[in-house]
Amino acid sequence: MEPIRLELSDLGVLAPELTLVAAAVVLSLLDLLLPRQMNRNWLGWLSLAGIIIAAVFAAGQLNPAEPKQLLNFSYRVDDFAAILKLVLLAGAGLITLMSIGSVKEDEIPHVGEFYYLLLPATLGGMIMASSGDLITIFVGLELLSITSYILVAMRKKDKRSNEGAFKYLVLGGVSSAVILYGMSFLYGMTGSTVIREINAGLGQASHGMLPLVYLSFFLLLAGFGFKVAAAPFHMWAPDVYQGAPTPVTAFLAVVSKAAAFAILFRFMYNVYAIGDVMNLPFHDDVLLSLMVVAAAAMIVGNFIALRQTNMKRLLAYSGIANSGYLMVPIAIQFSMMHYSNFAEFAFYLIAYLFMNIGIFAVLMIVERSTGDDEIKGLAGLYYRAPGTAVATVLLVLSLAGLPVSGGFFGKLYILLGTLQTQHYWLAAVMIGTSVVSYYFYFGLIRQMFMRSEDGGAQPIRTSVPLGVTMWLCVAASVVLGLFPHWVIGYLERIFSLTQDLFMFS
Repeated sequence: MEPIRLELSDLGVLAPELTLVAAAVVLSLLDLLLPRQMNRNWLGWLSLAGIIIAAVFAAGQLNPAEPKQLLNFSYRVDDFAAILKLVLLAGAGLITLMSIGSVKEDEIPHVGEFYYLLLPATLGGMIMASSGDLITIFVGLELLSITSYILVAMRKKDKRSNEGAFKYLVLGGVSSAVILYGMSFLYGMTGSTVIREINAGLGQASHGMLPLVYLSFFLLLAGFGFKVAAAPFHMWAPDVYQGAPTPVTAFLAVVSKAAAFAILFRFMYNVYAIGDVMNLPFHDDVLLSLMVVAAAAMIVGNFIALRQTNMKRLLAYSGIANSGYLMVPIAIQFSMMHYSNFAEFAFYLIAYLFMNIGIFAVLMIVERSTGDDEIKGLAGLYYRAPGTAVATVLLVLSLAGLPVSGGFFGKLYILLGTLQTQHYWLAAVMIGTSVVSYYFYFGLIRQMFMRSEDGGAQPIRTSVPLGVTMWLCVAASVVLGLFPHWVIGYLERIFSLTQDLFMFS
């Protein structure tokens, strides 16, 4: 068998990933060599520069003449991967920006490590977005997971952080083992780890293997369900979100979730959801299972969020509900009547990125003033910082999915797609749970405008990078709400099912 080699010309295809590798190595060396008493905030600017350069390379890979395949189809660069990489890099860049000057040594003892550990975590997500092989998927997944475990545990003197990190490590390790176990069945049935060959192998397998196909699917659904924090695999999220430093919580809520959804979207369609496995309508069961998980996430996330008094826990349950909304475009089948699933998914993911990072920036501003992350810390915010309160209102409107905001059109496009495919019960769940969410989202607005602050007026201290991040997210959410057709039209124009999603064509 001829060995698989990576040619020198292939390195240009890997420019975004190699940029993050080089930046992480340089930053780690600088952090080790510099005196401990020196301020590390400038390392954040270098990290941000590396992310921006990687994003430029990723943007250059949009709309290629044909997808680029590396290492015998193990790594794939197409519009699906390029768009998701840009989302991941945008999230990592905004989180890095809002951390500069806001992350203190008393909260995170090793600020330098925080900045350069975000880079390999983002790299793991990018590898997942381009993976075409089970081994590549698992390498990217573990790179993202292991660095995330470390980031969550960086508040070493905080008991909640230690508890959350331990729970995340144990449950994350279990979910990775479940994913690996499910992958082992696919390899055993097909004799290959390449996704396109697995698809062909399952189509030729005997009927006696059908129970193993179902078993592998449900194992992988459970494992990936943990990674995206979808019910009933969500139990880790509230404690981990509350215990982690706020920028790390934002990373888990946006970047880590987006990476897991990237591989869930590509993997489910290329392995299970297209065609009749072994001449049976297996893919109907796959899609129904995804719909049930999506509905469960929407119901559980929104209803449990009603009882939350801690801001991070509320956002954790909000993230669980949004995992359900993001799973809907994956669960409803591509058809002649409706084939814009990816555009709807990507649009809402972009809107979700900006509204969530923006609200976490607001939370960091409030934490700097009140010293805690309770919802009551927003009390009287309008009277202390009117600008921040207005920005928060715009972000909350997007989270709630009210006109005119990016979140509104993101949910609307997904809802219309669900109705076009005649999944009316799932559309009803979307509408009902969205209405429920208005109660706790508007509770945040009520705190800012109708409650007086506890303990007297406390000044709002906002660093420049943190304020810039908040307003960038607000501006992006407003633009997505005013001109949604620009974004959705561009996504539909450059994305091709046969070229950018399906690996077996």
